[in-house]
Amino acid sequence: MTPVLSRRDLLGSGGGLLVMAAMPVAPVTSSPLAPPPPLPGSLRTTPLLDAWIHVRPDGGITAFTGKAELGQGLTTALIQVVAEELDVAPARVALITADTGRTPNEGFTAGSHSMQDSGTALLNAAAQARLLLVAQAAAELGVAEKSLTVANGVVHAPGGASRTYGALAAKLSLHTRATPSAGLKDPATYRVIGRSLPRIDIPAKLTGAPSYVQDIRLPGMLHARAVRQPSAGAILLHADTDAVSRLPGVVKVIRDGSYLAVVAAKEWQAIQAMRALAASATWRETTTLPEQSAIPGLIRTLPSRDIPVLTWTHPAAPPVKRLRARFTRPYEMHAAIGPSCAVALAEPNELIVWTHTQGVFPLRTALAQLLRMPKDQIRCIQVEGSGCYGHNGADDAAADAALIARALPGRPIRVQWMREQENTSEPFGSAMVGEVSAALDAAGRIVDWDYGVWSNTHNTRPVVGGLLLANAALPDPLPVPPPEPIPMPEGGGDRNSNPIYAFPNAHVVYHFVPEMPLRVSALRSLGAHLNIFALESFMDELAHAAGADPVAFRLRHLTDPRGRAAIAAAADRFGWATPSPRTPGHGRGFAFARYKNLGAYCAVALDLTVEHETGRIQLGRVVAAVDSGQAINPDGIRNQIEGAIVQSASWTLYEEVRFDRRRITSTDWSFYPILRFPAAPASVEVHVLDRPGQPFLGTGEAGQGPMAAAIANALFDATGARLRDLPLSAARVKAAIGV
Repeated sequence: MTPVLSRRDLLGSGGGLLVMAAMPVAPVTSSPLAPPPPLPGSLRTTPLLDAWIHVRPDGGITAFTGKAELGQGLTTALIQVVAEELDVAPARVALITADTGRTPNEGFTAGSHSMQDSGTALLNAAAQARLLLVAQAAAELGVAEKSLTVANGVVHAPGGASRTYGALAAKLSLHTRATPSAGLKDPATYRVIGRSLPRIDIPAKLTGAPSYVQDIRLPGMLHARAVRQPSAGAILLHADTDAVSRLPGVVKVIRDGSYLAVVAAKEWQAIQAMRALAASATWRETTTLPEQSAIPGLIRTLPSRDIPVLTWTHPAAPPVKRLRARFTRPYEMHAAIGPSCAVALAEPNELIVWTHTQGVFPLRTALAQLLRMPKDQIRCIQVEGSGCYGHNGADDAAADAALIARALPGRPIRVQWMREQENTSEPFGSAMVGEVSAALDAAGRIVDWDYGVWSNTHNTRPVVGGLLLANAALPDPLPVPPPEPIPMPEGGGDRNSNPIYAFPNAHVVYHFVPEMPLRVSALRSLGAHLNIFALESFMDELAHAAGADPVAFRLRHLTDPRGRAAIAAAADRFGWATPSPRTPGHGRGFAFARYKNLGAYCAVALDLTVEHETGRIQLGRVVAAVDSGQAINPDGIRNQIEGAIVQSASWTLYEEVRFDRRRITSTDWSFYPILRFPAAPASVEVHVLDRPGQPFLGTGEAGQGPMAAAIANALFDATGARLRDLPLSAARVKAAIGV
């Protein structure tokens, strides 16, 4: 984990040549004024082939992606994509991930977009590179291109002559744009795509080898800790910096306005100095937080911007029964197992930051503004962090490292947050309220649907310096942009608020609440977690009101054939049609969603048991079916849905940020409990519905909403109690069942 060469340095050292050549663009026949078809995936924003594919002299391939490995298995899947279209063994493909000095700018790794955007770009770029290499071989060998075959990076002619990719690439020097038509392989011929190859990131993690940004150790590296403001807006009045500077190992104490940090030779020395500095500090605190129990009502009544999501109006049978319900979610945290970390090195003409951010290019822009320095003098290199999906403290730790490194040029600075800093200073997932009503006709069909959701923003990712945590502590802070909603069709707080079911009449409104009692940002699946929990819990209520089986009731209202197939697969594999004999406290539940109504389909069936004396829920068997389009690595897809099921179970049963009138009190695992091994499901089965040739749909965030609703629906089946406020804690369950 040392600084890596840039592509410029690599070429200057004779390390290889880039695949760069022109592809003819098919003529437009419909109209001379018709725009050309859009380039696929992230080729739209980075259309040059050499930004994605590099053929090395030995014939191996280096591929580049602006997306980050976060533990989702992205690197393995992208290597499979490149290996397939270039006809090389996966072991011959090296993948360079998010690095502002080497890779395309693909923004944030978020929203289950990595395969849709980067996977699609690499699939097409690799295919076009293969065509160029084959065309070069045909010209050299004097044969027709269609007579050539490719095997593991060698182009073969019928008579036995051959050329290696490395030799061919040395003669390709065209710098060209990709074309919309890439000459992709027929999926029926795939040999690498669709196979469950072992993930390349797992062995090091299992053996304890350096895997994470937390593991980076550079020559001459110093250790630093920041002293955080104890509450939002707190102003530092005094700190005994002189006494702390004399502690063993302390190299420097930094005070800049209300920003405090300490640097030491060893990590334990930095921790001791940080604690002494924090103990000596006095602050003026003015923030007043609302009562925690009042949050749902507060979110519901704060001024909001009403954003229409959809309105359907069609003739329907008259309603005979109407149901209403309210669903809530508290503030939740990312609760990364490994607290945030970053390493920075300030050199005369460049600041290098190693970070587990999910967006190296936006972070570079934010750091440039925060530090008041040119953007092209900052390089951000993404290194995987030990746990997080969403906007946690990674970017803020990077800002700490950059600020401190600037004060000690020439020495690598490692900043590691403490557990209590991670829990109290990261941006949380927004609290939410959803209110729904629906009407049934005499035949038990939904004829009217009305849903409103209230939520703060779900995105304050640091695209500008004012959004970094350290900015608020500096003496001359940058302006903080006002929070904004994420527009549909993907949405933020309104993500998945629009039903996928075929209702004749429906009305959905997003009540965007700009005022934020707590700092919030993206937490995995954004608003889809609460919205699917509400929608699918209410579908279960309506099914029971109609006297219908919950699975059959969903199929009655769903026309999407792939959605119906996912529901049928989960129900069949679970054995829904032949339930086991009922036992006290035992229930089963079902839920389904298509993430964002344009991503992966996921259906979940499960059973659980409720302890009557304690109200504790013990999850049993969980069965899921997922359709993510073309499956690159089926086992990787299963990993993602298994992770979503466990993560959602933790959110649904345990997680809630706690605070008093001034500060966050969920400082550790005692005050922010998460799912532990004994509470995990007894078993999890994930069945992948492969769709060869179909677009990649992304997987990672498809399971959280259905899992939450399936738990609530099984709880009702087990106890007759409908719980609509998350988390479904043992105390709430016990109160609801009247123990």
